[in-house]
Amino acid sequence: MDPATLIGLVLAFGAMFTMLIMEGASITSILLPAPMILVFFGTIAVGVASGTIKDALVAVKALPKAFKGKIESPKALIDRLVSLAEVARKDGLLAMEHEAAETKDPFLARALQNLADGMDGEDLRLQLEDDIATKENTDAIGHKFFSTMGGFAPTVGIIGTVVSLTHVLENLSKPDELGHMIAAAFVATLWGLVSANFMWLPIGARLKRLSELETGRMELVMEGVLSIQAGSQPMLLAERLRAMVPPHELAEEKKGKGGDDAPLDGLQEAA
Repeated sequence: MDPATLIGLVLAFGAMFTMLIMEGASITSILLPAPMILVFFGTIAVGVASGTIKDALVAVKALPKAFKGKIESPKALIDRLVSLAEVARKDGLLAMEHEAAETKDPFLARALQNLADGMDGEDLRLQLEDDIATKENTDAIGHKFFSTMGGFAPTVGIIGTVVSLTHVLENLSKPDELGHMIAAAFVATLWGLVSANFMWLPIGARLKRLSELETGRMELVMEGVLSIQAGSQPMLLAERLRAMVPPHELAEEKKGKGGDDAPLDGLQEAA
């Protein structure tokens, strides 16, 4: 689990509540049910209205991923593909059928099975590219839904403020209550801005980033499998796949930790 989203949201809301306390205000002064109901339920409603019911369901299913989504280390994946290349050179492409059965990753398993079945390289590339494109399009539904809600939320908050100010104008004969009523009116705008910038937009950006990492991983798998089919040498395959990954992602794990570097070290010694 990558806790980035959870940590960020806790720090953001913590900073806001800390400011309230330091200013001498009461936290309960912004926890007003009426404006919060309008902002949150109104934003969700117009978010659903901007797409289809199926889009909303896809977005809801994607929400947990924003908090607990985790991507396999590119280094571990490269080591796995290099190991598969060694098996293919030793036992032939038919051995990939057994490897496919042992693989938990559906995308890699399907690619290896097609490899064992003798699918043409060009046809295999087209199929894998289609799978990646479908993944991107599906993920886009989720992150666009939350980003769209982030765009609507501030405006919904302003609507709530305008509604409350209308009520204020109806009570000008009660000057002693005007200050409290005006302050309460702007709570809707506050929650519109807070929900957009502390919740919906970060969640949308997080889902988009996770999608980029997942599709990047799928592209590594595609290039690795196609190279295995072409008979590439394991060491050359490792170098090529490493060149496709940003250096900071390859540096996530220390060399030799957990034996992850063993396949590559063995290849280098053999060379």
